[in-house]
Amino acid sequence: MPWVLALATIAMQISYPLVDGGWLRRVTIGSVVLFALASVTHAWVHRGFRWAFTLVAVTAGGGLAAEAIGVRTGFPFGDYAYSDALGPQLLGVPVVVPLAWTMMAYPMFLAARRISRRWAAVVGGVGLAGWDVFLDPQMVADGRWRWSDPTPGLPGVRDVPLTNFVGWLVVGIAMMALLSLALPRDRASETAPALLLFWTYFGSIIGNVFWFGTHAIALAGGIAMGLVAIPYAWTLWQSRP
Repeated sequence: MPWVLALATIAMQISYPLVDGGWLRRVTIGSVVLFALASVTHAWVHRGFRWAFTLVAVTAGGGLAAEAIGVRTGFPFGDYAYSDALGPQLLGVPVVVPLAWTMMAYPMFLAARRISRRWAAVVGGVGLAGWDVFLDPQMVADGRWRWSDPTPGLPGVRDVPLTNFVGWLVVGIAMMALLSLALPRDRASETAPALLLFWTYFGSIIGNVFWFGTHAIALAGGIAMGLVAIPYAWTLWQSRP
């Protein structure tokens, strides 16, 4: 089942630049739901119910709390607001948004633990913030949310302030630290989540270069998320049989 969901996620994401209008909204939401299901199901199958439950509680619960505080106070992401394009909302946050934290937190957490024993929380937080360099500009361009003052920002990355990426780093590190404290290390399978992480990384670079024409985002995200994705690939290569 995790592999079916992982492949369905990739297929859904491939269709993203090929649709528009109502279908783009459905593909956006569907991609997040499938990815989140793939992550949680993989955690449950390979690491057990307690592991999967803790993952959801920390990432979806923590993500909802951070976003709810963010839309009300502007802390820590900056002054932003969601449109109604992502479906039902809870506490001013689309229900699908906490699932986005869960979907990427799982493979990023596994990557961080493999890269570093001592600094896994920091590595994982850097990885989540790096992924957001791809995510937020695209969602703003699609009208999913916006900032009241998107300056200063990363060079060539418009409409998203630096405060947002700092907020993602802080929340990501806190989330990864809680997971590190709550969940035991293991040697269970991580092939499917690793595939989704690398697909997200390389697919985001390719999409920004060839479909969206946003080369600055491809470069910035490629560097930022690559700080984790590339060392993770190296550790997996070194550990091959």
